[in-house]
Amino acid sequence: MPAPPHPGPAPTPPPGSRRPSDAPPARPAPLSHRPRPLVPYLRRALGLLAGLCLLGVLHQARPPAYGDRLTGSAHADRTWVPRVRGAVVAGYDTRGGAPRWRYARAGHRPVVVLPARAEAITLWDDGLLTTTDGRTVRWHRALPDAAEWLPAHGGAGVLRPLGHGILAVVTPRRVAAYRTADGDLRWTLPARDGCAFRPGGALRRGPALLLAQPCPDTAWTGQLVALDDLGRITPGRTPLGSAPPAPRPGHRDAGNSLAPPR
Repeated sequence: MPAPPHPGPAPTPPPGSRRPSDAPPARPAPLSHRPRPLVPYLRRALGLLAGLCLLGVLHQARPPAYGDRLTGSAHADRTWVPRVRGAVVAGYDTRGGAPRWRYARAGHRPVVVLPARAEAITLWDDGLLTTTDGRTVRWHRALPDAAEWLPAHGGAGVLRPLGHGILAVVTPRRVAAYRTADGDLRWTLPARDGCAFRPGGALRRGPALLLAQPCPDTAWTGQLVALDDLGRITPGRTPLGSAPPAPRPGHRDAGNSLAPPR
């Protein structure tokens, strides 16, 4: 029997082609992933949303600072006059008498109100001093030792305008002067040892405010204090601020211990 023919060399593959042995291994089919459960993520999102809502509610429910409650509106020009009506301060239209705004403080009552340009300055029964223009409450200042003297003296004579945007607050122990525009404390004048200012005992004489300061065993001249917007009127005083102001009619260049600007 004749032998089978020799198979001969394998055919050479054409250029650029790969032999089966050189082909990259086939990638395994991707495993089917089960979708992750969304319940934990939904719970976290709902919890975060509930926390944000709670913070918003608490922020809105938070009582305003100092218990302020201002309602109504006022125009840019002041065509109203402030009046104390029970537990509120109200601004009434100067032409028709209609109420324009109401200002109250939770748990407190106004003692006296003073009109100052387009604002109302109010002293409250807890010794807080406030000012409002009928749209916003612009500033608050707490008077020291108010619980000791305010119930007995009331608000008579406590608020004394000195001109040039300065308000004097007269208490038995001291006089404090505030700038009505922003409530900045400009100067203080303590009463003499053994003496006390009398808020109700004051007279105006031109630009000066003559304030009674009764003292035992003191001449009557020593029981009167003359004040203006720069402080106590005394010879040789230094005006408030680093530079002396322009001289004004009726003002003497007198000195006083004044608080530096803040």
